[in-house]
Amino acid sequence: MTRTRQAPPVATLDKAADENFPVAPFFLPRAWRDDLMAVYGYARLVDDIGDGDLAPGGADARHLGVEPGRSDDRLAMLDAFETDLRRVFSTDGDDPHHPLLRALRPTVRRRALTPEPFLGLIEANRQDQKVRRYATWDELLAYCELSANPVGRLVLALTGTSSPERVRRSDAVCTALQIAEHLQDVTEDLGRDRVYLPADDMARFHVTEADLAAPTAGASVRALIAWEAARARELLDEGVPLVGSVQGRLRLLLAGFVAGGRAALDAVAAAGFDVLPGPPKPTKPSLLREVGVVLRSARREG
Repeated sequence: MTRTRQAPPVATLDKAADENFPVAPFFLPRAWRDDLMAVYGYARLVDDIGDGDLAPGGADARHLGVEPGRSDDRLAMLDAFETDLRRVFSTDGDDPHHPLLRALRPTVRRRALTPEPFLGLIEANRQDQKVRRYATWDELLAYCELSANPVGRLVLALTGTSSPERVRRSDAVCTALQIAEHLQDVTEDLGRDRVYLPADDMARFHVTEADLAAPTAGASVRALIAWEAARARELLDEGVPLVGSVQGRLRLLLAGFVAGGRAALDAVAAAGFDVLPGPPKPTKPSLLREVGVVLRSARREG
């Protein structure tokens, strides 16, 4: 059956402007920008399904063939989304139903992408429906392996620059970006009954969930956030040799990812590590400064 092609939902792609890092900046070749936005649209939509942040009206559920009465069932939506994702990789002529997945298919074919990173992002969002607390740092890192690291691996695959060492360093950067986002969003996550601060670290700093629900952070919460921010910064530092290992506009893109994480952590520090009133956000000048710092460091290490 022939389906009318539809443009990807603008609201989903517009969320790229709110990320801590540049998604598809203007200086990249048009083909790269298109492919990066196709991957971003996928990743953003699967997160929106997992967070219950879909646009009103039920269009996404209709595209995925989910009955109207089940559109609030996130696991059912994720299952339907996975079914539609598999159509992206299918060779039997069955086109994906959702417009963002139809937009992804040319990228997958052009770049010979595999399903695994995309499936990892779905599994991370399934985990979010079942696991709402993390006992240890290692458990949180295992979650980031699903929720964040596939994105960096896709960027390397899209640009034809994957290697085991680059993937390892990309994983460190992506995990750090995820941790930085968790630190910014402590209050929002708690409102969704999720805590991404390891329970053993909370106990070490004598922080309870009641402390996280306060309007502003006390000394113990600030110390905990500072501790986790330092860990994230160490992971970001592993990304500098990754930046130095590539050339041209890709170097600038990867520097933007690392710099975005550093600028986000700087914003957290500038707020005195009090993230409870709302997410501290980096400014554009601070991001640009960090890009320069990362590029200079990469040249020295490259």
